[in-house]
Amino acid sequence: MTVRSASVKDVAAAAGVSLGTVSNVLNRPDRVSPATRERVERVMAELGFVRNESARQLRAGKSRTLAYVMLDTGNPFFTDVAAGIDDAAADASLSLFLCNSDNRREREAAHLALLEQQRVQGILITPVDADADALDQVARRGTPIVVVDRTRRLEDFCSVAVDDVLGGRLAVEHLVDRGHRKVAFVGGPATIGQVADRYAGACAAWRDAGLDPASLLLVETSDMTVAEGRSAGSRLAGLPARRRPTAAFCANDLLALGLLQQTIGSGCSIPDDLAIVGYDDIDFAAAAAVPLTSVRQPRHLLGRTAARLVLDEATNPDHVHEQVSFDPELVARASTL
Repeated sequence: MTVRSASVKDVAAAAGVSLGTVSNVLNRPDRVSPATRERVERVMAELGFVRNESARQLRAGKSRTLAYVMLDTGNPFFTDVAAGIDDAAADASLSLFLCNSDNRREREAAHLALLEQQRVQGILITPVDADADALDQVARRGTPIVVVDRTRRLEDFCSVAVDDVLGGRLAVEHLVDRGHRKVAFVGGPATIGQVADRYAGACAAWRDAGLDPASLLLVETSDMTVAEGRSAGSRLAGLPARRRPTAAFCANDLLALGLLQQTIGSGCSIPDDLAIVGYDDIDFAAAAAVPLTSVRQPRHLLGRTAARLVLDEATNPDHVHEQVSFDPELVARASTL
């Protein structure tokens, strides 16, 4: 048997007050005397009253929620960013919707449409394409958007990202300083902006060291996963000894962990046979069988900063778009030392 939830009318009748008084207790408690407020709150507890927040938000035309459209829930980097967003949302007494585009445009578009219908206060998104017109359309219809871990060609949105060219440079400079002259870059697809930027930084560091750019081996992957890292390891192992690199810089930690697994599984030693640098410095990097050297991104701070920007745009009529860029740092561990 379904039990009907207590209503505002039930609370008012049981407490012997008007509907307006109950409304004030819920929304403007400073307007109600302490004794009356205590009586109404006691009745609410006795009746098991739960306010209908969705109805209140519908009347207001805006929900008490933010949303983050993640690129890939399988990558701990994005869940760490989401944790930072969630902390900032909680500080503002807001809830957070999490959506996963799975790096698919059509799924991303479906999430954006639903979130607009839900009248969320703002959308944070790591988009498949940061310059996609779908984002512009949502913003034109009035929902604030902040691009996370990406930048747009135009500075018409707020964005929060990391200088990935610098990150690529730091990784290869570290390997060159360790004496490596045969290095592979493992990552892809190249259409992902971060991959292209990290590779550009790697090439710049290689050139600055006076090395032939063509001698930096590019090992392209179809995805940024552990499985693709293992596949890359098999390809490297199959190269002739004279071409086989002594070190690899991977475009993210999942690729690096897969490469590390394959290398150890084939009986080789890390870093003696192959030194490995990852990117992101997810928690699993330090906990790997051989702790992984990685380029650290401030994942939690990325999320908190993005949430601050979207809330400012949602509430501040004088809001000015910001493009925030953080510097990464290299954390050296046993996989290269």
